[in-house]
Amino acid sequence: LTAMGEPSMDPAISADSTAQQDSLFSMTDVFLISLITGLFTYWFFFRKKKEEVPDLPKMQTVAAPVRDSSFIEKMKKTGRNIVVFYGSQTGTAEEFANRLSKDAHRYGLRGMAADPEEYDLSDLSRLSEIDKSLAVFCMATYGEGDPTDNAQDFYDWLQEADADLSGLRFAVFGLGNKTYEHFNAMGKYVDKRLEELGAQRIFELGLGDDDGNLEEDFITWREQFWPAVCEHFGVEATGEESSIRQYELVVHTDVNMNKVYTGEMGRLKSYENQKPPFDAKNPFLAQVTENRKLNEGGERHLMHLELDISNSKIRYESGDHVAVYPANDSSLVNQIGEILGTDLDTVMSLNNLDEESNKKHPFPCPTSYRTALTYYLDITNPPRTNVLYELAQYATDAGEQERLRKMASSAAEGKALYLSWVVEARRNILAILQDMPSLRPPIDHLCELLPRLQARYYSIASSSKVHPNSIHICAVTVEYETKTGRLNKGVATSWLKGKVPAQGGSGCLVPMYVRKSQFRLPFKPGTPVIMIGPGTGVAPFIGFIQERAWLKQQGKEVGETVLYYGCRHEREDYLYREELARFQKEGVLTQLHVAFSRDQAEKVYVQHLLKKNKENIWKLVNEGMAHIYVCGDARNMARDVQNTFYEIVSEFGSMSQPQAVDYVKKLMTKGRYSLDVWS
Repeated sequence: LTAMGEPSMDPAISADSTAQQDSLFSMTDVFLISLITGLFTYWFFFRKKKEEVPDLPKMQTVAAPVRDSSFIEKMKKTGRNIVVFYGSQTGTAEEFANRLSKDAHRYGLRGMAADPEEYDLSDLSRLSEIDKSLAVFCMATYGEGDPTDNAQDFYDWLQEADADLSGLRFAVFGLGNKTYEHFNAMGKYVDKRLEELGAQRIFELGLGDDDGNLEEDFITWREQFWPAVCEHFGVEATGEESSIRQYELVVHTDVNMNKVYTGEMGRLKSYENQKPPFDAKNPFLAQVTENRKLNEGGERHLMHLELDISNSKIRYESGDHVAVYPANDSSLVNQIGEILGTDLDTVMSLNNLDEESNKKHPFPCPTSYRTALTYYLDITNPPRTNVLYELAQYATDAGEQERLRKMASSAAEGKALYLSWVVEARRNILAILQDMPSLRPPIDHLCELLPRLQARYYSIASSSKVHPNSIHICAVTVEYETKTGRLNKGVATSWLKGKVPAQGGSGCLVPMYVRKSQFRLPFKPGTPVIMIGPGTGVAPFIGFIQERAWLKQQGKEVGETVLYYGCRHEREDYLYREELARFQKEGVLTQLHVAFSRDQAEKVYVQHLLKKNKENIWKLVNEGMAHIYVCGDARNMARDVQNTFYEIVSEFGSMSQPQAVDYVKKLMTKGRYSLDVWS
């Protein structure tokens, strides 16, 4: 950097020297001398820079992930005939893929789960080279009908491919959520596109709904899928489902603690020696510089946090999401250790018994049980049925063992019991161990079975134009009593609540990275925006308004900025009241409509205020070409708001209901109706 900076200073020095000698030389001489000096200076530093190039390899670079040459060759080498690809954002699709690949042995077949990001999927056309071969796709849909990050390349290839897949046999199970506009879009697309490319579907598309009971949807599909496979290949089940360990335990009694993972997501010691770029496998440790309570009353705790990203080279835009890696409550971890009679500080590794697998460990190893249960494993969500099935063998009481096996079965009675006793009662693994005194599994097998603890995503509540070195989060702590009388707390929000800067030290560090979003302000500042975000759904709009205020300060003409916000009580949980009032006073926020749902006998929500101002809404959308943004609850609010827009368009656009629906869908296609919703 110094070498690059030096030449830019020299011309100024040369010019000063020449000016002093002006009286001694003619203008032509001055020009020639300046030109020669300039050329010599340029040549000198250019040559010097070339000499310095050999030093550059000393810098450490982050290598791009190397793909295996071919999943076909790997399958041939290891004697596999079923490959289960997964498109997974939160780990569930990966978990389902692992379960299906383990199922295969019951039918005399051998399966492997595979991450499409690690392979060249154009090799699908060669799968027919393997006898009794089958490709299964467990594909989750992310956001507004998008592929998951690890399935993006596969999706792009499918769109562009003109491959002949006529020898490929396939089946697809999609993971989605019916509260979202584009329910199971990725699963549906993969199923349709593979057929278009000539592949043979051997079992119907499965559509899992996470708003209902995703686990039951998967089990129901799976119990019909395998008989179809048997019929197609002429094979039979070889026996009952059996417990097969995927990993073996290695306990390290004499280990260098510098080689032991203490919570890092990827590279060992990455939290001590931080190196960009920062992403899901290499999060940045951001200091919490502010953590304040936003609400003035009520039972809930709503908070505003600010994360310092100085010197991280992290860039973000208004509308992006920040992902944070939380830690489980230490009291839950300790209770699991006590119940299982384990020394949680034992250092161990779980090594994959399949030496050919790309996944050597279920989580970073070597590590301690305490670290695994704190940073790597999900111990607060109700466990899925496959976990109960595997654990059943360790229950010494016959009744408890039978109960666990029944809940893991596909029988209607078993499904109902699992739904009521586990899902609806919100029993996590600790609660199950507490309520089944004879169930005491080895802790290493439990760690193998539990899913990974996932990052939590929050809509960023700031603009990088105003806050380039900090990212703001708006969140509400999750806390509720279960049917069994236990108090369950949200992992991330409870953990974030405790990150108070006044306490100082490393306790205020948050592992995070930024995930890009399509939730963007219009390119032209003059375009009107209508923002609808009740509760913490207001978060991205704080960033949007900050940015519009900044644009206005730069002398740009900013269009109408309209916000529809809602909360329960004006005096309790009106978030960012002062900031919004200031923006309105400054003329940036041209309209502010607030619905207080519980301050009167009849509940008033944002959609009611939209109806009240329907004429103005239609004018902004139809004449002003306004962009509409909706953020918050997908199950009720987003759907009700969308239905309100159908009504407004139908009334003022003189359209039938189907025409109005089509009009709004076209706004979505054009990027003029954007959603950032969750369920």
